[in-house]
Amino acid sequence: MKLVNLLIVFTIASFLLISLLASPLLKTDMASSTMYKFLSKYKTEAMMYVLGSENPYFLQGLDKPVKMPSLSSTALQLATNIHITDVRTLLGNELPGFSFYDSEILAGEGLHYTEFPIESAPPLDVVLKERAEVSKEVAEWNKESEKPSPGPAISGRKVYIYHTHSWESYLPLLGLTGDPNENKAVDAKTNISSLGNLLAKKLNANGIGTINDQTNVGTKLNEKKWGTSKAYAVSREMVQEAMAKNKSLDFFLDFHRDALRKKSTTTTVNGKSYAQIVFVVGEENPNFEKNKQFANDLHKRLEEKYPGVSKGVLGKKGKKVNGIYNQDLSPNSIVVELGGVDNTAAELQNTIDAFADIFSDYFFKAEKVNG
Repeated sequence: MKLVNLLIVFTIASFLLISLLASPLLKTDMASSTMYKFLSKYKTEAMMYVLGSENPYFLQGLDKPVKMPSLSSTALQLATNIHITDVRTLLGNELPGFSFYDSEILAGEGLHYTEFPIESAPPLDVVLKERAEVSKEVAEWNKESEKPSPGPAISGRKVYIYHTHSWESYLPLLGLTGDPNENKAVDAKTNISSLGNLLAKKLNANGIGTINDQTNVGTKLNEKKWGTSKAYAVSREMVQEAMAKNKSLDFFLDFHRDALRKKSTTTTVNGKSYAQIVFVVGEENPNFEKNKQFANDLHKRLEEKYPGVSKGVLGKKGKKVNGIYNQDLSPNSIVVELGGVDNTAAELQNTIDAFADIFSDYFFKAEKVNG
């Protein structure tokens, strides 16, 4: 009789435990993003091996054969979420600031864990300041963007360029070349948005209808009494408004400036100096795979024609980063980190020329495929 009672109690307890474990999943309706967060903890090779052992078709699309993963390392990963080949999983929760590096290199050989773009916006009172007179180069970039030139017929505007951290600037543009304090590379007027205007002029001249939004996000934050950590909420409103007014928009490019110094953000191609680019994709949005493919395509085109200008594609997720970057609004949405605090006007302009070149080629081939 005792055995029967124990069996009944065990059965009831099991059902209660399963209910408790399942209830959070029911609240999220087993959303794809929830499953992605859960499965992303485990190596792709292990998951593919399990699927492929039942259906070999799953293995046909892989670049290289999948070997059976080590049982010991897989067991350790399942039990502790520690990857023995990635020291970040061992130290990430123990060392202050280490979680900033919880990102994944999705493409490119120019990226290293020690050189990841870091999200660290200055206080609002700093980003509202105008530090310098506009240079001749910036004044030229700020001239009214050209209308699409006669050429390939493009109906309406197709590309929307914006700047979530519109205050991000470059020391040489502010008359501060070589200043040891990279935090001075911010300005309410002379900043990354002028380079967006230059790119818009290049794309419009190539027949691609382009808008560059030079909204001062710092001013918008100040009006709402928000801090700089809310910048993506402001730029989200900007993107949504642009989409509502321009139904033809297909591509959304959020240009930023990296905080790294000269040696980590500059390269030379055929004797010409370029500011390097990093494409950033948020891994916590439902469009992640399509955003990643878009970024990969642009990276590959840059690598083929201007080797080294693109450092690669970086996937970002985790507690200390945004993880979405408004990329859930479109499958053709990416963040572009353009150079670092020390890059000169000439280097930045060379990179804008290169980006306009490869993007135009990508755009018209995509238009042709889509009819």
